Amino acid sequence: MTERRVRVYDDKSELATAVAARFLKRLGEILDQQDEAHVVLTGGTMGEAVLAAVGSAADRDKIDWSRVVFWWGDERYLAAGDPERNETQSRRALLDSLDLEPRQIKAFPALGEHESIEAAADAYAAELAAAASAGERHPRFDITFLGVGGDGHIASLFPDHEAVRDTEHVVLPETDSPKPPPARLTLTLPVINASDRVWLVMAGADKAGALGLALADANPHDVPVAGVAGVKRTVFFVDSEAAAEVPENLLVRERFWTAAHEIQS
Repeated sequence: MTERRVRVYDDKSELATAVAARFLKRLGEILDQQDEAHVVLTGGTMGEAVLAAVGSAADRDKIDWSRVVFWWGDERYLAAGDPERNETQSRRALLDSLDLEPRQIKAFPALGEHESIEAAADAYAAELAAAASAGERHPRFDITFLGVGGDGHIASLFPDHEAVRDTEHVVLPETDSPKPPPARLTLTLPVINASDRVWLVMAGADKAGALGLALADANPHDVPVAGVAGVKRTVFFVDSEAAAEVPENLLVRERFWTAAHEIQS
């Protein structure tokens, strides 16, 4: 099973800044080893905070962003530009400041672009396949960011929903989300777990239970985050409130990451 780590920071601000610094360091190393990097983004408060911290980091411009392709783990099925879309949040926080080409931003389809949400899911699956190596259904993701809900959901894979059990599809429509809006598009768990590195960013006391259950190997059908396992690393980046229910022996406490620290994630 992939190695799982929990790295703890004092508060949300320190968490976002540290994850951004680690991301830039790791992304630079990836681009030193290969021509292109594929990164999967998430939405939510912490997802946007991390990207904003990347945008303001001193090392931001050391990255050759023309060689980075951005995808998303899920999306609210809303009109293009809607402020609740993960894509919109990511653009506002970072992407619009990077002078990226359209081919580098692989957003999920928006409401009205296809005849149905099912057709939209098929269209995103086709875009993933087009970027994949021969014989594969999606590219190899170098880093996948995930947020985690208080109920343990990841992307738009919710507890006890059929989508979290799916091992056949690459992209699925979700039409009965317990969180508004009800209509969403999501990568499936096997696709997420095919990522080299999965980085989960969690903050707040309401996430403590989900993190504890994930580390206790709960049933992923009941607690989807418990089923996350990146190919090389699975790292939970959390603040002190989210870490409240984690055994001390599983924690790596960091005041702040610097280049002097060992980098394995």
